[in-house]
Amino acid sequence: MRTRSEHEPIEILLVEDNPGDVGLVLEGFKKSLIAHRISVVDDGEEALSYLRSGEHRCPDFVILDLNLPRKDGREVLSEIKADPRLRHLPVVIFSSSEAEQDLLHAYQLQASCFVTKAVDLEEFLKAVKSIADFWLENVKLPPRAWG
Repeated sequence: MRTRSEHEPIEILLVEDNPGDVGLVLEGFKKSLIAHRISVVDDGEEALSYLRSGEHRCPDFVILDLNLPRKDGREVLSEIKADPRLRHLPVVIFSSSEAEQDLLHAYQLQASCFVTKAVDLEEFLKAVKSIADFWLENVKLPPRAWG
């Protein structure tokens, strides 16, 4: 493992199939003064391929929707945490689900946190800002597993 230089941007993988939500997340993160780069994939299979291929920089953390095509976020989270190369990755669940079962299951699968997407635009952006502030400014992230 290697450590990240303080000047190197924080790498984020956003796994989200709704283009509107993607745009709002990108907009919300633009306001951060911490250097970061967000890569976006729109389904669970693509997320796992991205993480396992070795062709991309290892993300510092993942923002994962639960309701995805091809392979849902629960399956993606389960596979990330079962993979010795990936299990160290913090995974932020960002979902419209308010079901207690989804919340409990995500934490049982070792999600780092669960943030509910608000329906109201202002509240949605506030949730994105809270994710950006916490994960970019307050958290000490683990070293990257690969390039």
